[in-house]
Amino acid sequence: MNTRPGHLTARSLATALAASASALSLTACGVIGGDNVSAVSKKGDDITVGLLLPDRDTKRFEKFDRPLFTQRIASLTNGKGKVRYANAGASETTQNKQLAEMIAAKVDVLLVDAVDSKAIAPGVKKAKDAGIPVIAYDRLAEGPIDAYVSHDNELVGEVQGRSLIEALGGKASTSKIVMMNGSPADPNTARFKKGAMAELENNVIIAKSYDTKEWLPAVAEANMREAIKSVGLGNIAAVYSANDGMAGAVIDAVKKAGATRIPPVTGQDADLAAVRRIVSGEQYMTVYKSFMLEATNAAEMAVAKVQGRAIAFDALTRDTVDSPTQKSIPSMLVPVVALTKDNIKDTVIKDGVYTVKDICTPKYEADCAAINLT
Repeated sequence: MNTRPGHLTARSLATALAASASALSLTACGVIGGDNVSAVSKKGDDITVGLLLPDRDTKRFEKFDRPLFTQRIASLTNGKGKVRYANAGASETTQNKQLAEMIAAKVDVLLVDAVDSKAIAPGVKKAKDAGIPVIAYDRLAEGPIDAYVSHDNELVGEVQGRSLIEALGGKASTSKIVMMNGSPADPNTARFKKGAMAELENNVIIAKSYDTKEWLPAVAEANMREAIKSVGLGNIAAVYSANDGMAGAVIDAVKKAGATRIPPVTGQDADLAAVRRIVSGEQYMTVYKSFMLEATNAAEMAVAKVQGRAIAFDALTRDTVDSPTQKSIPSMLVPVVALTKDNIKDTVIKDGVYTVKDICTPKYEADCAAINLT
């Protein structure tokens, strides 16, 4: 990566959200780029945007990303723009078929969150050959993509790793941890791991490290059972889990093994179940990534690209990243925040992701009261 935003606090995230909303409003109204914006538009508001998401196990995709993106496309196109949607269900074969169907349907632009970044590359090339711009969403696809929007994924890993070091305190250097990494087919996995290792290497003892096929919680749970058998339940001081779905599986495995105390476990995505586990003390932290910023900016990028608003598009893609097949890809990297029980109000509740009622069901009422989440 050539540029990267720093670690933001909840307050600075809120500022970033407000600034982004203002920028989106300006570009939608044609202020950014001056009076010639409409004159250079290649298409009007009657556009079709293809949206390919990778799986349903990651709760955020269906619950947040898809509706936020769809709503923003409608807002930017005066209700005339359409979103053609498909979810691959964690199958690269299915996703390639879905991409081919999008090309055949002659969508105006494609947003692709790849199941497998390498496997999707031939389909991306076919889309480009058909004159359809392709924007990689959340995960960096290979092939000739026009832009990339995601979070700073190395920073995600750094935040997770730093949180574990803080949780372990003075005992960190002699503590054994287990690393539960994501899918090796997802290019983000290597970036999460690189960021985490920057914090963990030489600061803790990494007793076991696993890759997790397709981010499947069942695979993570099986790997955690193996780690417990190999390292010993009482010897595992903490677990680096790359996302919340796997964190839940890791915690289940630890419980089933008879643990009376769950070691600190990291996560990512701020799933509702994970936030509840953080409230109850079962999960130490998660990484909150603003779905609103990512999805709405992706929608803005897609519309600007199709309508030929180059200045607006450039304003949204001030970072650059490299993929194995392409250098200096125009990108937007959205900031992240470490979410713990201390800042739930200032993050997911303040941003309207969840309400106190969503989190504090009867099962969690006492835990919520203990941290003044009422």
